[in-house]
Amino acid sequence: MHPFDPVDPHFLADPYPAFAALRALGPVHAHALLGTPVAVSHGACSELLRSRDLGRIWADAEPAADFPAFNLLHRNSLLEREGPAHDRLRVLVAGAFNRGHAARLEPWVRGLAGRLVDELAERIDADGSADLMSTVAARLPVEVIAELLGVPEPERSALRGWSGAIVTMYEPDPGEHRRRAAEQAAADFVDALRGLVAHRRAHPGDDLVTDLVEADVEADELVGTAALLLMAGHEATVNVIGNGVLALLRHPVQWQRLVGDPGLDATAVEELIRYDPPLQLFERTAVVDTTVAGHPVPAGTKIAALLGAAARDPRAFDRPDELDVGRRRNPHLGFGAGVHYCLGAPLARLEVAAALDALRTRLPGMALAAEPSRRPDFVMRGLRELRLAV
Repeated sequence: MHPFDPVDPHFLADPYPAFAALRALGPVHAHALLGTPVAVSHGACSELLRSRDLGRIWADAEPAADFPAFNLLHRNSLLEREGPAHDRLRVLVAGAFNRGHAARLEPWVRGLAGRLVDELAERIDADGSADLMSTVAARLPVEVIAELLGVPEPERSALRGWSGAIVTMYEPDPGEHRRRAAEQAAADFVDALRGLVAHRRAHPGDDLVTDLVEADVEADELVGTAALLLMAGHEATVNVIGNGVLALLRHPVQWQRLVGDPGLDATAVEELIRYDPPLQLFERTAVVDTTVAGHPVPAGTKIAALLGAAARDPRAFDRPDELDVGRRRNPHLGFGAGVHYCLGAPLARLEVAAALDALRTRLPGMALAAEPSRRPDFVMRGLRELRLAV
């Protein structure tokens, strides 16, 4: 028996009733199709993310000889490390972030968001409707990550495709074609970043790669860190913007609240991350025999946090199935928790706020032009297309 099918289109369209049914039965459940138990309550997911008895223990994609670049990126990623190795690299990356990159980029990010939404509005004027995903949501974060890292053309334009191909490997059954595409994208990314690192050693710039080079981060660790920023920063922000705008359009009273009160931007960003999270599942592995919400997790076995289920837990949120852009008490887990809390959270918040501000200013009367097209993925929840009209 399994509590839901992660490839069922009906489940993917709205997984939250299935999550609610699971929460009513208990905080942790076995899941045969996913091959790991899943935590579904906010309390259990929070415990899972914060426990030092659980870690991210990387196991190479197999056969390892077929995935040298994909495995290199993850073996050297901050997210896939624990203990002293994690702490050392996190201090170096945090130090680079703390040099004020988000603040430095804010005017540029807001200007870029405005230009992209202007283009969206022009396409709507010309054609009657236009796609938010391809025109704004997919382009904004990849440009921001490229600017943060100092990636030049032509690699800058390729980043979006590389990210999209690599993250499909996180799905329960990506299939052989997507596995091959993920390895090719990882190899292209490794080559590009190694070239950029070598260039920055000789020609420093005002970017995160230069900061990490000057902090003596080892070359493969630097490439793995850049890949993590690309995949986490790009994919999550694309889907927060897409999922969030769709939620606002399906709750027009909330959109009009936001249009009328820019002071709600900060709470609205947190609410959109909570209401329909872009990352639905996050796995950890027991480093010793332990438990999560009373469920035994023997050493070496995996357990997953269903972040979408935690986001609708009535024990953690008032009226959890309602969208409320002014929500004040909002302990969502969209940026993780504990030692792996997302270092890029301030930049992600800035990007989403900039997109909302540009949409409010240029398209206050935006509306759905057609039913959205959803990606057929469970772990990374998002849309393929979201056509807007006025």
